[in-house]
Amino acid sequence: LRCGMKTTKCQLLATSLCATLLGLSIATLSTVTHGGLHFALISNITFESNSYRVIHNAVFYMGICLSMTLILAALLSSVATVRESECLTAMGFFCFALAFCGLIPAAFWRHAHRTEVEDSMMDVYDFVYEEVRKNASSFRRQELIAIHETFLCCGKRSPFGEAGDVERKTCPP
Repeated sequence: LRCGMKTTKCQLLATSLCATLLGLSIATLSTVTHGGLHFALISNITFESNSYRVIHNAVFYMGICLSMTLILAALLSSVATVRESECLTAMGFFCFALAFCGLIPAAFWRHAHRTEVEDSMMDVYDFVYEEVRKNASSFRRQELIAIHETFLCCGKRSPFGEAGDVERKTCPP
């Protein structure tokens, strides 16, 4: 019985370590995604209907909250295992339940809005592209050049194959 109890404690501590590592990796991924050049470039372009910024910030804060909840649950579970405390075990279980309940709406949103992020990024690109096309001396030109260099893309192509004036001036060589 005593050997089985030690084995169970070791398994619970290993599980808590894995949950901690999962929480840290989610926090790292959220931070890198939030501050990453590709995502921040599109988010920093300002215009009145930039829905991408809202999605960008919501995903970041949800990821940080989820990671903190997982880390707290893992910490409570490991302390509960060492001290054999029923109260700490219940609190750790409650934190895991909160993390799971937070993942359900996130998974549902991901399933229901498959293309919303891509569409909002394309809306930002279309806005900047049209602003540059209308006014070549616009400050949006620098933003369009930065988008082309970051995403390694080059404007919109005509169905007839010729490159437009915007592409010649803003595309990287």
